Amino acid sequence: MHRSALAVLFIVALATSVVSSAEEVSQEQIKGLDEQIQEIKSDVLGIAAKLSRLEEKLLYPSNSQISLFVSLAPDAKFRLDAVEIQIDGKPAARYLYAYKELEALRQGGVQRIYTGNVTRGEHELQVSVLGKSESGAEYRHTQSFKVNKDIGPRVVGITIAGADAGSQAISLNRW
Repeated sequence: MHRSALAVLFIVALATSVVSSAEEVSQEQIKGLDEQIQEIKSDVLGIAAKLSRLEEKLLYPSNSQISLFVSLAPDAKFRLDAVEIQIDGKPAARYLYAYKELEALRQGGVQRIYTGNVTRGEHELQVSVLGKSESGAEYRHTQSFKVNKDIGPRVVGITIAGADAGSQAISLNRW
């Protein structure tokens, strides 16, 4: 009986040793798998960024690309609610502003509102601004501009000054 007790004790010790080494291997394997997963995630994010740039080049080739950016004049004293843009009489962009977005514009931020394709030549750009004046009255102003598209990408800045600016409520800048 003494020998059988020693044999049982030996078997239990051996089993415990095997289980603990199996746990160590599992921990190491899990750590290795975590590192591999992180590398794969990093690779996937890099590929996604490259695909995004390639997609933009394919969808908006530089010879026909036009990008429109919106900013507020530093002295604009009205609340901008929305901007609507038409190119050659067709809707191009419409954007409703949230409070944080409006604050970013007031602090000098610039928003890319549209990127698309147009042919070379002259195009009519119509910009409509909706908002509220300082007194709380509804404000709506629309202005039309001629934009000439040459070879290469065209970047246009739309600066919104607001109700107090009169005929200069909206202006275009070539960037």
